[in-house]
Amino acid sequence: MTETGKNIRYIRYAVQAAFLLLTLHIGYTFYHFVLHFESPGHPFIQRPPSVDAFLPIAGMMSFKYFLSTGIIEPVHPSAFIMFSAVLCISFLMKKGFCGWICPIGTISQYLWMAGKKVSGRNFRMPRYADLPSRSVKYILMAFFIFIIWGRMPRTALEEFFLSDYYKIADIKTMKFFTEMSTAAVWSLVGIGGLSLLYKNFWCRYLCPYGALLGLFSRLSPVKIIRGEEYCSHCHSCTRNCPALIDVEKQEAVKSAECFGCMTCVSVCPSEGALAISFKTGRKRDAFSPYLYPALLILLFYLIIGAGVTAGKWNSRLTYEEYRRLVPETSNLTHP
Repeated sequence: MTETGKNIRYIRYAVQAAFLLLTLHIGYTFYHFVLHFESPGHPFIQRPPSVDAFLPIAGMMSFKYFLSTGIIEPVHPSAFIMFSAVLCISFLMKKGFCGWICPIGTISQYLWMAGKKVSGRNFRMPRYADLPSRSVKYILMAFFIFIIWGRMPRTALEEFFLSDYYKIADIKTMKFFTEMSTAAVWSLVGIGGLSLLYKNFWCRYLCPYGALLGLFSRLSPVKIIRGEEYCSHCHSCTRNCPALIDVEKQEAVKSAECFGCMTCVSVCPSEGALAISFKTGRKRDAFSPYLYPALLILLFYLIIGAGVTAGKWNSRLTYEEYRRLVPETSNLTHP
């Protein structure tokens, strides 16, 4: 492993941990925001708009609505901004959101790393089981696209945006975790257990959001490239790839499974054998691996900053509406 490789690995771990801590802080703040309306006397805390990052389906609906009307719906506008930012990142910078920012991806990574530390290895599904299992996330993705883009015309979207259920979709999502059903608990236990055994089980087999981002990432001009003349064929890149890509046999990694995590680059012992490249994928267009996370995070926050500057970040729901709706959360069902 080269010195650059060690550094980029530590940088990624630090970025992942920072976003995970930020997510926990947002969740904690939002919980106390909701508690203000549920428990008389609990102090008021401003709702963190970033909580809408947990509403990717709302983001997709808002994205469709925006394309047909030019209007960003005002109830969960940051869901649209976040969805747009993540799509843009995937189009330009591979699935970097999954590999560097997504807190679910980080937790999934922590689990398989813990499983490997305890048992000394991670398992790998045989090809005949892996391919059908990976299709599950694409089936889920296709289902959501069909419902939103095929079955919900603009008028249906507008009606849904006006519903009380949609107004507190963020609170409904929170309640899934704070008031979990027995089925939900055992589902999470099952996914967690499998994540200990298999690398990124949720991301690889079940995440429809990641499936969508993977398709967009196929168009990305950024890719990992391998220089055959420098490669020692030590198998480190393939052996350590969390997306289970056979990097050693690729000239340029174009797979939709690639997270852009640069694990392969970080573990490569041969200087110049692996690099990250822009546009052509040729060696001459390679750039510093330190630049990749900098551009990734800069792009993410530039888009969020544009939303904030345009006044499309904070929800337009009033305090009085929350005071009316929050106590009724358990009674509100999908229209």
